[in-house]
Amino acid sequence: MWPKPSSTARLIDSNRRWLLLGLLVLLSILLVGCSAPRASDRLEITFWHGVNPPANRVVLQRLVDRFNAQHPQIHVQALYVGQPDQQLPKILAAVVGNAAPDLLWYNPTITGQFVDLGALRPLDDWWATTPYRKQISPALLPTMRYGDHYWSIPFATNNVGIFYRPSLFAAAGITTLPTTWQELEAVAQTLKTKGIMPLLLALGQGEFTVFTWLPFFWSAGGHLGETAATAHIDTPAAITALEFWQRLRQKGLATLSAPERGYELDQFIRGEVAMQISGPWTLGQLQQSGVDFDVLAIPALTTTATALGGENLFVFRSSPEREQAALEFLSYVLGEEFQTEWAVGTGYLPVNEAVLTSDRYQAFLATQPTLKVFLEQLPTAQARPNFRGYARFSQNVGRAIESVLLQKATPTAAVKTAESRWQLMRPR
Repeated sequence: MWPKPSSTARLIDSNRRWLLLGLLVLLSILLVGCSAPRASDRLEITFWHGVNPPANRVVLQRLVDRFNAQHPQIHVQALYVGQPDQQLPKILAAVVGNAAPDLLWYNPTITGQFVDLGALRPLDDWWATTPYRKQISPALLPTMRYGDHYWSIPFATNNVGIFYRPSLFAAAGITTLPTTWQELEAVAQTLKTKGIMPLLLALGQGEFTVFTWLPFFWSAGGHLGETAATAHIDTPAAITALEFWQRLRQKGLATLSAPERGYELDQFIRGEVAMQISGPWTLGQLQQSGVDFDVLAIPALTTTATALGGENLFVFRSSPEREQAALEFLSYVLGEEFQTEWAVGTGYLPVNEAVLTSDRYQAFLATQPTLKVFLEQLPTAQARPNFRGYARFSQNVGRAIESVLLQKATPTAAVKTAESRWQLMRPR
């Protein structure tokens, strides 16, 4: 038999066991501390958006997932909440009910309304120190500002042109693209004589209809004004632009979209119309459809013009921790990685000018000649104002457009009615 250990030996052995156990506990704590945070430890922030078409939402979710992987302490939950016109009532209800998202993707024209509600976190301090401020296109800076402060950052940008089906143009014997209103009308007449519906126009009172009509208003010499007090609907340019759209309808040269669905491309893809006003965000959808397509710049009357589009990102007031997490996402969105992936994946134009000259984007452009038209139009693109009450102003413009397209009012009567309504409801 083995001799029994002495009491001293037993004490030493016991101490060793306790020491070993302590070391194992300490090691396990260290390992837990070095591992990825538990889901319950992450700061969850919500991001509401209306990205469309669905293929673009897939690209967005992939980029959001990448941010979450790169920032394990933050989890951004991206939620599609409908198209901008559908979003607004939800957003306003959420703000009033203290249930606003942390981040919002929306047209910058809404800035004044959100500022008046005290819902937004101003971005001046963050903007003053971000390294991206020198890389953002100067044309986009007005969309970020309201009053003396910065309230949003550009997510991506675009403008509108006229997509057309080359095969239908060829079938009608059209070899020269229109550059003026007169030439556009003549091309449309040629298409009609061949039994081809020439053009689809957006119908509705919503912002998309106004967005696609404004290039014609600006080309006729129009000016929207920078404040509610200086914005007017009853102007010669507005009448001229409405008369042109009216003439296209009366001559059977244009059909109308479903109400508030002017962004849908189904009729264009099916070949039921030869032309449709839209932007580069539709590039992925058109490519997936397999149909032939190309794009021409918006034809001009007195001056070349197009509408500057794209959405901005807003940060809503919450807590310092949540706001800081949202600002981290803003930095990610403005970075070259996000802007390149988003532009290549969707056709949107990047807001970070460093991307435009990158090898990858230049290689992408070489395979996507249609995008060059939108890039060439950028210098003439005009931004819609973001004054307080713009949403109401735009709705009255939309009502005037709709009434003319539905032949319920003449252009002159439509703008007079819209102007009267605007003057009654505009902010004082």
